[in-house]
Amino acid sequence: MGTVGLSFGSATSGQGFDVATTVASILGIQQGIETPWKNQLTTLQAQDTALSTIGTDLGTLSTSVQSLTDLEGVTAEKEGASSNPDVVSLSSATSAATAGTHSVLVARLAQTSSYVTTAVTNSADTLTGSLTLQVGPTGTPHTITVGSSSNTLQSLAAAINSANIGVTASLISDTTGTRLSLVSGTGGTAGQLAVTSAITDATTTNAVTTAAGLPGQDASLTVDGAQFTSGSNTISTAIPGVTFQILDTSTTPVQVQITNDTSAVGTAMQSFVTAYNTVVADLKTQEGKDSSGNAEPLFGSPTTSLLQSQLSEALNAGAPTGSVSSISQLGVAVNPDGTLTYTDSTMQSTLNSDFSDAVGFLQNINGWGLNMSSVMDNLGSSTPTGAVYLAQQQNQSQETTLNTDVSNEETLLATEKTSLSTELNKANEELQSIPGQLSEINEMYSAVTGYNNTNG
Repeated sequence: MGTVGLSFGSATSGQGFDVATTVASILGIQQGIETPWKNQLTTLQAQDTALSTIGTDLGTLSTSVQSLTDLEGVTAEKEGASSNPDVVSLSSATSAATAGTHSVLVARLAQTSSYVTTAVTNSADTLTGSLTLQVGPTGTPHTITVGSSSNTLQSLAAAINSANIGVTASLISDTTGTRLSLVSGTGGTAGQLAVTSAITDATTTNAVTTAAGLPGQDASLTVDGAQFTSGSNTISTAIPGVTFQILDTSTTPVQVQITNDTSAVGTAMQSFVTAYNTVVADLKTQEGKDSSGNAEPLFGSPTTSLLQSQLSEALNAGAPTGSVSSISQLGVAVNPDGTLTYTDSTMQSTLNSDFSDAVGFLQNINGWGLNMSSVMDNLGSSTPTGAVYLAQQQNQSQETTLNTDVSNEETLLATEKTSLSTELNKANEELQSIPGQLSEINEMYSAVTGYNNTNG
């Protein structure tokens, strides 16, 4: 520890010394004990930043692995096509669908029941009477009565719609006038409308009757030899996981083909390779020096060595499934620098020839995918057993101890500053009072001896 000297010139000068500067110098030397603590804190915080980046990128890598191992994820996605989309149009094929070809023959389309009334020449004419509506053969009849304040075609349509009886009413106009249109809210025979009109145009005394309509009709189709009927032309129960629309009748079967969405699997594997290479780059960076020539925060860290070895080993782990025994068959090649390269054509070839084996390699209990997922759990920062998580916790513990030491030392120095300032201020007052005391002594000496030393 260094020393501090007091500079106050001649003891009899009365100029004293700078108390604040002297106290700061003394405490500054004592604060030197904090320097290694603070340097260590800076190092630990730099490690925290590097670990956080690696942890985030490991999280992205883990997510990419999960997309490949999820039983209902990309490997379960399906695509579909119709040999005659003018007759059968495919809407969707979910993961519940099974790859294969289905035959659909459409005999009849579904039809929704509807009615229109006779025309009212002037839509603003006053109406009287009532209209009774029934939806379905066993439905409850509902009577809409024309009121005194609601007695036009427009208000009658509004009353029907607000009654919520499963019928939509609207007005349609042509050269003969305006008609009330009634459409069932239920398709097929289950939505067959029964309409009884007792409406009269009070302005012209003409009856407003139901002039025309379409009957409710169920669709009829054959799927893979089985007969189906439906009140809707959108069919979602004939082929598990598949929804399609029938648009026209056909005399020859339409082929609906459901296939595995291999492109989605390829995209997911490319995402894995990209995420893996990002982590490799993170770890590679920590092996060198920064732009100032200083070692990276995790240089020589056992955590980075563990991550590198575990990830490398996991690439070649996993029990074979049928014809697929390595990730190279899924288009993934390991480069000399530890990064990966993905070739989609290789993946597509394997998926097209051995889809179930490829999926098994990713998703079987001892397969490559689930093994990689397990390794990720043991390395990342999202689980309490992950290597990055444990390293972060260790750093936090050391940082807490160091911050406590620094805080305690600062408290001690603050107390010492107060004590030193009090003592040195007193000493400074004594030094500054010496000239006055000497003057008093001279005066006393002169009074006793008659000698005035100020004159020589």
